[in-house]
Amino acid sequence: MISQAEVTSATDGQDSPWISWTHVWFFSVTVVLVAGWFLPLDRYLSPRQGAGYWLGILGGSMMLLLLIYPLRKRFSFLSLLGSPRAWFQFHMALGVLGPLMILYHCLYRFGATNSNVALVCMLLVSGSGVMGRYLYARIHHGLYGSRASFEEFRIESNRLRQEAAGISRILPELSAMLDASEHRIGSRLLIVPKVISASVLYRVERARIRSYVSKSLTKASAASGVLEKHERDLRASVQRYVTRRLSAARRVAEFETCAKLFGLWHVLHVPLFFMLLIAGIVHVLAVNIY
Repeated sequence: MISQAEVTSATDGQDSPWISWTHVWFFSVTVVLVAGWFLPLDRYLSPRQGAGYWLGILGGSMMLLLLIYPLRKRFSFLSLLGSPRAWFQFHMALGVLGPLMILYHCLYRFGATNSNVALVCMLLVSGSGVMGRYLYARIHHGLYGSRASFEEFRIESNRLRQEAAGISRILPELSAMLDASEHRIGSRLLIVPKVISASVLYRVERARIRSYVSKSLTKASAASGVLEKHERDLRASVQRYVTRRLSAARRVAEFETCAKLFGLWHVLHVPLFFMLLIAGIVHVLAVNIY
């Protein structure tokens, strides 16, 4: 029989919010981006006048303001402008809103040669920024934390393995399944880089084990009155634990590759931005002079 104490031990932990500000931000930007593709923007906006013209001015100004974050990191006398963390948040927001406004400004269309060069450069910088944000989060403690090390992630992964005592009494096969899944996530998938294979295998293994947990708890609840009362909370707690375990294994597996890619990203992102800056200046001059 499963006791109340075992169920309580297995359900210890805090709930994570289903929806965060990051989710809201991502969803909102996606809606606006997709809407611009399908709406007949040329009926409402013109790149040469009115709202369409000012969207280009605002978008271009936001791209220029992206320079403040790297300058704030390097020069201490700019501390009056705010903390590097605050500017990092602002930098990411500008890196999304600026290109979005410029896409509406150009009506999602190519035009003259100079504007096409500026648009392509902007898309490259924006895309590399999204990739850099992903890589940054993979090798740091959170989005604004300090640089992590492989050893720290490995220790965290080992610590999580020791938290399974309460859960193992209810789902005795879960620990072995998680160990096997961690091994698979850490292994290389043919010639695919680990940063990709670990991400794919993490999702496959998580779905497989979550299915096992749901089926096993449903079956166990039918035979235990105590477990039946707490099935919903227990299911959520175990699913969270599974996600944390496999996420830790994924971070260990992909750390080295992400660290190398982040170094390469630094080398490429800065030249791309200055190409955008030059192309943007040429575009503005060409539009206003000719």
